[in-house]
Amino acid sequence: MVVTQENVAVNGSRRLSPQEIADILRERIRVGDLKAGDRLPTQAELAEEFGVERGTVRQALRSLQEDGLLSNVSKGSPPRIAAPTRAVGGPQPTMVGLAPRLAEAFAAPHVRIDAACLTAESLLVALSQPLRLIHEDRVRPESIDVRILLPSREITLAFPVPVDGPGDGDPVHQRWLEMRNAQAHVLRHNLQALRSSHGIDVRVTFRALPFTPPVKLYLLNGTEALIAYYMVTRREEPSDTGTLDMYDVLGTESLLFSFEEGAGQRDAAFVEQSQKWFDALWETITTDMTLS
Repeated sequence: MVVTQENVAVNGSRRLSPQEIADILRERIRVGDLKAGDRLPTQAELAEEFGVERGTVRQALRSLQEDGLLSNVSKGSPPRIAAPTRAVGGPQPTMVGLAPRLAEAFAAPHVRIDAACLTAESLLVALSQPLRLIHEDRVRPESIDVRILLPSREITLAFPVPVDGPGDGDPVHQRWLEMRNAQAHVLRHNLQALRSSHGIDVRVTFRALPFTPPVKLYLLNGTEALIAYYMVTRREEPSDTGTLDMYDVLGTESLLFSFEEGAGQRDAAFVEQSQKWFDALWETITTDMTLS
């Protein structure tokens, strides 16, 4: 069974963030538990379900609205699930555009996914689509090799950071670290479970970057590069100790640009150089990562 909400259990009693709630609702939409035209539960009902304040739910719904997943958004009634739109070839939000590209990559007999990002959030959610195809016996790769570069816990991040600057016991950094570790644990678990369930040779490796990546990069089977810019914004998020006022990034909403090896000389050069850049980081200035 594919674990889709294990981050809730991994984090124990920690309250879910707006991003995590939005991801859970996205998954319900993706698998059909919430269909186009359905009304969402009220904010009060969602707050009770997830054990959070209504402000947290509002932030999660705002994220879904920005992704185009909700319609009829108003203060008078719960929004409806929007009808899916057909892609027209342009860039899409990372959460929308990454999953189908991964699903196509997993049709290859030997899958290789390289990623450099701030957390594994987008990759974790997007992988649910190819994993579902494997469990439905619609694709069956012989091997899966995933390499992920994430910022080291030892560095001072450029973002997310408190607006007033980091201090002792920085809660914003601790929040990011918990998310980084929990998401990475779940991602590795979901992939490695394919060894016993389907006999697929799986390898998942993490290494620590000594800097904050300004972009997120995904390399698929050495033939496609997907890149998105981290857009820094100021936002507030409720926490157990109050409200966190921080400079953070819109990771899942950032537009994902695709470059394919077979789409012309410029695209091919971008894919090649992106792979060389990733390999150089992997083999030189990055370090082994232990997920606590």
